[in-house]
Amino acid sequence: MDLKDLQSRIEEDRVEFLSLQFTDVTGAVKSLDIPISRLDGAVKEGVWFDGSSVEGFARIQESDMRLMPDLDTYAVLPWSPDDCRRARIFCDIYLPNGSPFRGDPRGALKRMLERVNSRGWTYNVGPEPEFFLFKRNGPVNMHPVPHDVGGYFDFSATDDAVRVRTQLMAALGSMGLNVEMGHHEVALGQHEIDFEYADALRAADNILTLKYTVKAIAAQHELIASFMPKPIFGINGSGMHCHQSLFDADGKNLFFDPDDPYNLSEIAYGFIAGQLIHARALSAVVAPTVNSYKRLVPGYEAPVYVGWAQINRSALIRTPIYAPGRENSIRAELRCPDPSSNPYLALTAMLAAALDGVDKTLEAPEPLNDINVYTLTKDEREQKKIDELPGSLAEALRLLDEDDVLKQALGSSVYESFNRAKWAEVEEYRTRVTDWEVERYLETT
Repeated sequence: MDLKDLQSRIEEDRVEFLSLQFTDVTGAVKSLDIPISRLDGAVKEGVWFDGSSVEGFARIQESDMRLMPDLDTYAVLPWSPDDCRRARIFCDIYLPNGSPFRGDPRGALKRMLERVNSRGWTYNVGPEPEFFLFKRNGPVNMHPVPHDVGGYFDFSATDDAVRVRTQLMAALGSMGLNVEMGHHEVALGQHEIDFEYADALRAADNILTLKYTVKAIAAQHELIASFMPKPIFGINGSGMHCHQSLFDADGKNLFFDPDDPYNLSEIAYGFIAGQLIHARALSAVVAPTVNSYKRLVPGYEAPVYVGWAQINRSALIRTPIYAPGRENSIRAELRCPDPSSNPYLALTAMLAAALDGVDKTLEAPEPLNDINVYTLTKDEREQKKIDELPGSLAEALRLLDEDDVLKQALGSSVYESFNRAKWAEVEEYRTRVTDWEVERYLETT
């Protein structure tokens, strides 16, 4: 889309304000709103802003930054009022000298994608973000109350959640996401909306779009939408399984090999091996909160152990069984990411790990098809050389600090900012007194 095309769309959509959006290193969406009268200058020259107060951006003496809109990401915000319609455009961030800002998470992903694009490949990702819809039970401090009583794939003609979810799907469709399906997940109040796979940059944009659209529509129903990985003790948490594949310039799936017992190519095996070898460090980026590690525990369908399989959902990576005529459906589903992650950084790190395996032609271990890893003892897992993910964000951050492949992919600016922000989160959590501690120790000690 060029400026003339965009102006026509804006006039047709009767948009009056434009939200220029980007993220900080933690994945929080930031936005600058401009009237449409400033569109021409914004597209040609960018929009200056102060980056010194944005998490992970700049020191006070380096604060001037410029947003350059990516016109192809234009979409009307469907919840904005008709008399004051707003649209959004995602932006890339530049320094005053015209060079890309190295601390921009979206820019980090674009740099990583250049490595596959230069080979004539496309890295496709189909994310499956899960979320909860909660009722409020207090004006300020709330403990979550699920919005419904449904279970996995449950249907009810009078289910309030169905009405909210279908409205969400319609809103996302109007913003350019090719929604494939929406359904109730396992836990009370838990939902999933799946959209068609896309190249990684658009997939990351789509994840952000889904998250704030779900929150906005839910708020109109006086509900809280949460992408917190584990909001309620004792039930399943929310993940964001990512289905991944590599395609060549002719649209051929590079993961498919008709002569392999599992129909996987050498590239696919290298891809899987790379993500498995880097999995423990990778978890710091794809499961980046202290709460993430309360989801990644045995017993709640979340992957904990490092391995791959075709039919075993306890494995970290799953490769669905090939069906004749569906060569393009061969993929590697990484199951440890959760929706609290910054999607740009998550996909950057995932691709870096995978390409390390491809370029080094690493060999994947034997699949765990006939093994329920959850039932194995620690000694049995050690005998089979099955490792496990970190048990805490602190452990994951220490492993990330030792992983040069992932750190180089993120870049020093992004990595240092991310590391600083996440250690601050760990320290704040460490010093907090929780309800559990009060219940456990207040009267017994």
